[in-house]
Amino acid sequence: MTTAAVENKSIIKRLWGWLTRIFAPRDMTQGAPWKRIAEFAVPMLIGNVAQLLYNTVDTAVVGEFVGDNALSAVGSSGPIVNMLLTLFIGISTGAGIMVAQCFGAKDRKGLSHTIGNCISLTFIAGAIIMIVAPLITRPLLLLLDTPASIIDWCEQYLNILFIGVYGGCFYNILSGILRGLGDSLSALLFLLLATFINLGLDLYFVIELGLGVSGVALATVVAQFISAFGCLIRLKMLSNVFDLNWKMLKPDRYYAGRIISLGLPAGLTQMIFSASAMIVQALTNSLGELMIACNVIVMRVDGFAMMPNFTFGNTMTTYTGQNVGAGRMDRVKQGTAQGLKIAVGTSAVMVCGILIFGKYLMDIFTDTQYLIDLSYRMMCVLAVGYIAFAVTQVLSGVMRGAGDTMTPMWISLFNTVILRMPLAYLLAYLTRCPEWPNGRPIAIFGSLLIAWTVGCLLNIIVYKSGHWKKRMRVVGRPQAAPAEAAE
Repeated sequence: MTTAAVENKSIIKRLWGWLTRIFAPRDMTQGAPWKRIAEFAVPMLIGNVAQLLYNTVDTAVVGEFVGDNALSAVGSSGPIVNMLLTLFIGISTGAGIMVAQCFGAKDRKGLSHTIGNCISLTFIAGAIIMIVAPLITRPLLLLLDTPASIIDWCEQYLNILFIGVYGGCFYNILSGILRGLGDSLSALLFLLLATFINLGLDLYFVIELGLGVSGVALATVVAQFISAFGCLIRLKMLSNVFDLNWKMLKPDRYYAGRIISLGLPAGLTQMIFSASAMIVQALTNSLGELMIACNVIVMRVDGFAMMPNFTFGNTMTTYTGQNVGAGRMDRVKQGTAQGLKIAVGTSAVMVCGILIFGKYLMDIFTDTQYLIDLSYRMMCVLAVGYIAFAVTQVLSGVMRGAGDTMTPMWISLFNTVILRMPLAYLLAYLTRCPEWPNGRPIAIFGSLLIAWTVGCLLNIIVYKSGHWKKRMRVVGRPQAAPAEAAE
């Protein structure tokens, strides 16, 4: 072998070693907590932003090339999508906690069974959604008093998403498993690829084929299947960490039960949250098509503003899960303090960006100046609340990672059902005027700001009380007693 060939082989070997280290599952029980948190959060944040581009690109394309009514149709479908995906959300939450704890405890068998049961439960939940959701889409839209001008588009968009639900379900569950293993980079790469594919297909289906709202839904489904397939290939490559075979895919009462019991509170929370969002959506619909479009635009920008908060919440769930599994509660305390500083600082920068560049962001979705101005004003109402929500997400993420999924559920339910929903209707009643006979837009967004602030205070109080530590649940199949083992 020539000297050049040897050098090339050496370079390839070093490059492969570097890539292997970069994409390897990350042990968050070692090293400086803030560094482990940042290393995990940055790729995840980029990935979450990319995932938001799915719906954002959809709304931008239909708003630009089809019209404001199509924009309203795509955006107002969100609460229904979230409500009907609660089965999957519960599985995803329970899976993330169990994977993190098993990985932290170096429990290969438990990790293998957990991942296998996650995949099996996702397949079952996806089948239920695919069959049931299209049957109830139209009745739900009618129940929400969806305007006749957009109801058919809403139904088309939702039915395509639900029929192709396996792509989104499996991407999210498989990427959640990768994140539980500490690998937030692999899922990012597959998602970025799928995002570009989604953009290209959006433009092709809408502009070239004239498929309108149906086209953007179809593009989303195709892109999600591609990203899910990439995550599955990546998991198959991690045979040194866990086993993925037919035996592990067989539903196991213990592991499936733990996944469901840990994830059920999150699923119920999301279901009630989505149901309340649908009720508030009915209030939004009663304010007219202009308000519907305003709400869609604000929520699209809100999605990006919220993404750092959700990212750090999920990061702290994985970080806490791994360290609880390893019995390192000292690192949980250190990581919480450092994670709060990073999350609040990031959110503050995001708020400044919204206040400075907000109008330019609104301009992406519509050319109607009044709608741009109205959306920007409502975005400013929400701005301060993002910092409060950052604290909420970090602290609730810590509690969930420790296995206490009930406490964050009760706080979320209080804020959503008891506080935000009645407050929105009360403010709408109090702000009626000739221009807005059913209430001003401030009712929708002001009630949300108040709920976020109260939620932040409640999470601080509960976390400081330490009650969540008494509710910790660590994964691990109970061992047989000596007498039983002898038998």
